[in-house]
Amino acid sequence: MPAANPASSPKDTPAPPSAGVASRRLLPLNALKAFEAAGRHLNFTAAAEELSVTLSAISHQIRQLEELLGVPLFNRTRKGLVLSPEGQLILPDVQQGFDHLAHALARLEARRGEGPLTISMFSTVAMRWFIPRLPRFQARHPDIDVRITTSMKPVDLEREGLDCAIRYGNGDWPGLHATRLFAEELTVVCHPDLARSIHKPADLVGHKLLHSQNRFEHWRIWLIAMGVTEVDPTVGTVFETRSFTIQAAVQGMGVAVMDPAFVAEEIKAGRLVQLFDKTLPVRGAYWLVCLEHMAEAARIKLLREWLIEEVSQ
Repeated sequence: MPAANPASSPKDTPAPPSAGVASRRLLPLNALKAFEAAGRHLNFTAAAEELSVTLSAISHQIRQLEELLGVPLFNRTRKGLVLSPEGQLILPDVQQGFDHLAHALARLEARRGEGPLTISMFSTVAMRWFIPRLPRFQARHPDIDVRITTSMKPVDLEREGLDCAIRYGNGDWPGLHATRLFAEELTVVCHPDLARSIHKPADLVGHKLLHSQNRFEHWRIWLIAMGVTEVDPTVGTVFETRSFTIQAAVQGMGVAVMDPAFVAEEIKAGRLVQLFDKTLPVRGAYWLVCLEHMAEAARIKLLREWLIEEVSQ
């Protein structure tokens, strides 16, 4: 009878992956928070200030965690505190765990109608369209706090713990409930001094074009629609956002093509002039979007109803 293989004996057989799951209950949350803050700052004093505890409490919690894990998490060097190899290994996962927990709680608060109503949008939409109208929403619903975040790219509402967003496109986003707000249009604006020499689209020859980086094709679209071939739509000054482009136009730096919704205040105040009465519609529109299962949440419904009322005016 062959001898038993020592590597396969029950005593030495590695525990299955699930065996470590139970040990998670033994890790104290406060110690993990202390480790995450200290690892981010690489400074126990800064971690103590952030968590509103004493320096000795931070040291005690991290020492407790090191004893439970059986490894050092920090080393002290001449240059200061550094993470040990083991600390470097686990810090990203600990941070991700806290992020997941924060997002889960944010989604729960949103479902229960607690916490701020978080909404994401382009910075230009926020500055030029949404924020000027926001006081009317707050006057009507003073119990709802609004938190605005801005992004140049579409955001993942669920992953980032957001209630809703204002997006640009055709409204066809899988898994999202979309309500159309307003279509995008184009008009040409400039400083009043420049406007004196521009009476028809062809008069744009010789004037500097102002472009927005994420709407760079708009000058080409507008010039083709107006039948203007003498102006090169690819030359001129390019700005990162439409807000920067509008400010450059206000300063008299050139001529901009812009959605009239974003320059209404400047035109009304006389800081900009709309050169031609005709506006050019383009394909895209702005939509209020939220996750399908959040569409009937009370606060989102109130925001949606108010936005529809605003755009109807």
